[in-house]
Amino acid sequence: MSLKSRLMQRCFDLARLGAGYASPNPMVGAVLACGEKIIGEGYFVKDGGPHAEVMAVRSVKPADRKLIKQSTLYVSLEPCNIYGRTPPCTNLILEEGIPHVIVAARDLTPGVNGSGLKRLQEHGVIVEEAVLSAQGKILSEYRNVFVSKNRPYVLLKYAQTANNLLAPKDGSTQWLTNGFSKRLVHKWRTETDAILIGAGTARADNPALTARLYPGKSPRRVVIDRNGNLPPSLKLFDGTAPTLVFRQSKSSTGSNITFFQHDFTQADWLPKLLTQLSGQKIAHLTVEGGAWLLQEFVAQDLWDEARVFTTSANWSDGLPAPRLGKKAAKEFLLQQDHLTVHYNF
Repeated sequence: MSLKSRLMQRCFDLARLGAGYASPNPMVGAVLACGEKIIGEGYFVKDGGPHAEVMAVRSVKPADRKLIKQSTLYVSLEPCNIYGRTPPCTNLILEEGIPHVIVAARDLTPGVNGSGLKRLQEHGVIVEEAVLSAQGKILSEYRNVFVSKNRPYVLLKYAQTANNLLAPKDGSTQWLTNGFSKRLVHKWRTETDAILIGAGTARADNPALTARLYPGKSPRRVVIDRNGNLPPSLKLFDGTAPTLVFRQSKSSTGSNITFFQHDFTQADWLPKLLTQLSGQKIAHLTVEGGAWLLQEFVAQDLWDEARVFTTSANWSDGLPAPRLGKKAAKEFLLQQDHLTVHYNF
């Protein structure tokens, strides 16, 4: 692997440290290197905090500051060129005299989207794009979907039998994956903004949708309760994590529970629901079922990533799992569980 690729890979590794905390801002990692020597590095730690480029420059030791004007800044995402809660990172790069900037992907945020790179070039900075672009796209897609499509990045997560069945037809609960996979799912919960389920899953499984098996924050919980008849005794309504409930009719706000009136009779009810979620600063949404809801996302092509556990179980009958129509981009073996990751971009 070339030096450029190694240092960009380091940017990706740093960026992922902000998973679950940077949102709705992007996960970004930055490395400042003089030749092969890394003199500074940083990542976007949390929403509202300093950007990765700022953290990288701040981390440079006093003895190495003289090297900044000879160094290359590697960034997983294009440096911002707009004033928000912090000044543009392009200002910092020019003020510090960094002569060379390498990025993996562009930031599609309105007002950025190439303008940051253009400004740097106009001031004599050497700019290189698309280093490890495929990996950069996967990492940046979380943010870019949110700012360009007015909806969250949608991740489908489900388990299926070896013969592609998702759940029993009688609505009973049948656990498919092993304990290792379950713990991994709880890790993923710390990295998403919210988890969405339908009323059927809420009633049949009574899930808490919290990150109990992995250290980190629990996501917001979102449930579709069209008819407003889910029992208040469900774990979703226990107040331990913020819960958003979408119903056809009006409802009042409860303790740590927010009700939204939503018209499910319209053909575009799902895109509009996603728009409402983006208005709640939910930039990354995990959909955990059930079968009908997962199929709606697939049928309407409103998904970006799917993580599918295939187990050794083989049922004679059941509800079919969604047919994604996308080959697996990644595959992992977790004891007896086979995990595949699919991208819809």
